[in-house]
Amino acid sequence: MMMKMPWRRKSRSFHLQLQGAIGTIQSPFLFLLTNYCHSSTSTLEDARFLTNNFKSASFTRLHDAIASFNHVIHMHPLPSRAQFSRFLSALLKMKQYHTVFSMSKTIELLGISHDVYSLSILINCFCHLHLVDFGFSVFGKMLKLGLEPDVVTFTTLINGLCIESKINEAVEFFDDMVARGYQPDVYTYNTIINGICKFGKTNVAIGLLKGMADRGCEPDVVTYGATIDALCKDELVGEALELFSQMRNKGISPNVITYTSLIHGVCKLGQKNQALALMNEMVEQDILPNVYTFNVLIDALCRDGMVSEAQNTFNVMIQRGVEPDVVTYNSLIDGLCISDQFKEALALLKAMVGRNISPDVFTFNIFIDTLCKKGLVSDAQNIIKIMIQRGVEPDVVNYNSLMDGYCLCKQIDKARKLFDLMVTNEIANIFSYNVLINGYCKCKMIDDAKQIFDEMSHKGLVPDAVTYHTLIKGMFQAGRPQTAKELFKDMCSYGQQPNIVTFSIMIDGLCRQGKLDEALTLLKEMEESQLKPDLVTYCILINGMCKAGKINDAKEMFSSLFENGLQPNVHIYSAIMKGLCRQGLMGEAYKVFKDMEKVGCLPNNCCYNIIILGFLKHEDLPKASELNNEMVDKGFSADDATTELVVHLSRNNDLILRLLKVRNGGSAN
Repeated sequence: MMMKMPWRRKSRSFHLQLQGAIGTIQSPFLFLLTNYCHSSTSTLEDARFLTNNFKSASFTRLHDAIASFNHVIHMHPLPSRAQFSRFLSALLKMKQYHTVFSMSKTIELLGISHDVYSLSILINCFCHLHLVDFGFSVFGKMLKLGLEPDVVTFTTLINGLCIESKINEAVEFFDDMVARGYQPDVYTYNTIINGICKFGKTNVAIGLLKGMADRGCEPDVVTYGATIDALCKDELVGEALELFSQMRNKGISPNVITYTSLIHGVCKLGQKNQALALMNEMVEQDILPNVYTFNVLIDALCRDGMVSEAQNTFNVMIQRGVEPDVVTYNSLIDGLCISDQFKEALALLKAMVGRNISPDVFTFNIFIDTLCKKGLVSDAQNIIKIMIQRGVEPDVVNYNSLMDGYCLCKQIDKARKLFDLMVTNEIANIFSYNVLINGYCKCKMIDDAKQIFDEMSHKGLVPDAVTYHTLIKGMFQAGRPQTAKELFKDMCSYGQQPNIVTFSIMIDGLCRQGKLDEALTLLKEMEESQLKPDLVTYCILINGMCKAGKINDAKEMFSSLFENGLQPNVHIYSAIMKGLCRQGLMGEAYKVFKDMEKVGCLPNNCCYNIIILGFLKHEDLPKASELNNEMVDKGFSADDATTELVVHLSRNNDLILRLLKVRNGGSAN
């Protein structure tokens, strides 16, 4: 039974298809050929130059190539097919695909028949032009002429299918090639594996890599590199590192691309130390990291707050002669701004411009966003003006940051004007609406927030989880729990699946409204929807139970955390201690306070003030004094509530002032 081959699917003749493909091409060759035929004859020296230029195919300019071709096609005898093919191959490397088609047609008209090499060149041109179907037509002609395609021909067509994202067809064609008895070489494997990896079929790629040795073909650095990169993108870094070790054990030296993929992979998992170790290993192997390698590491370090390490990496980059680009500077500037080193960020911007690297829209947005968060909105406005002057068009992100700045400064009218302008110019996105809704909620203009929310549907925008979260929280704060509950139901009905944050906001709102039973019902609903409550949810509920006087329920929930394998954080310890102090259970509160240190959760300023305030209210002055001294020794200080109570009690009891050895700047005076 004959196997169905994908290259036999075309019925139209190759000549018609080829004519259709090149008929619309305005080839520079045709124009120059016409001019050549009407030009004066060349000198003998020129003729020799043109002939040698053709034979060596060493030209760098298209004009020279065309002149050489025009010269040799009038020679007697004509150059051989092999010489013409070598010449066309050089044009192919110059990406002059259309000129190759024109010259190939001329060669055919001169009576020089095609061979496998020349037709493979045509196939390659079609594939690079994203016309793989025409490539298959040429392949069909090859078979009709009785020419035997070689592995290069098959590989070229596989690459063409991959370029056009026809991965399933590429795999099918690869299998057909093997079935016909052709032996794929390492380049064939690299082509198909690279294509498969780009479309997320990493398991198929690994299967092919493992099967290479069985077919007598050893993987090379490109094969491993493509697979390692795919594994890292799938966050399967462990498997990638294993393959990396296997590669080195086979004596294959990793290249800069392989190292960069691994560094990117470990950075995504937050393993910065391992990324730095890989970078050092590269340097030891005399493999110079490129700008992308440095950018990956610098960005990861900045995102993790390790700005000084990022700056050190940047200095190494400069020392090794690798020129930073705008991405490098953007990462560093962003890291400096986040770590509140604004002056250093400005200095880096100046250095960036000094290197003739123009700031882009992302650079400007970092500064706009930082200035807005600092309340310096007028300075942010000036940045927008500078952008426009430099010919950088502000985008929706820039305007959203500026609008958010207006909201933070309570300049809600300016925020609304900017928003209306964005809507008029049709650049407002879902984030724009979220910013303004949040601004209205913060200014307690809840009706305006709801109005903007309602307008979204008229604009064809679907509210996302952030929109609902913002408005639900705003409704609770405005004392409209019923509207908040309706929004929660709407969210579910409109396809926005509530997440842990949604439930936490709802539970917090209900607890603050004194509706503890409803909050607990919602907790059960959350658990039934396969969502596991986190520490934030439990902290909210424990707080709510304590405020409602249900201290036993709060204690039970607190104990259940340990049973469920959760380690309470400082916020939960603060909540349960506050509840116990409020009920006068100082012995239990103090035990919780001491226990938290035993499990590695160190008390913070809030914890100390809660327990000290509790002992003061219940007139255990020696214990309050002891804890106050301990608090001060650890660098903490009394908060307003503790200070106020100390001042109030000291007016009636001088003993307090003597017992409380206030060592934090006389805050009790």
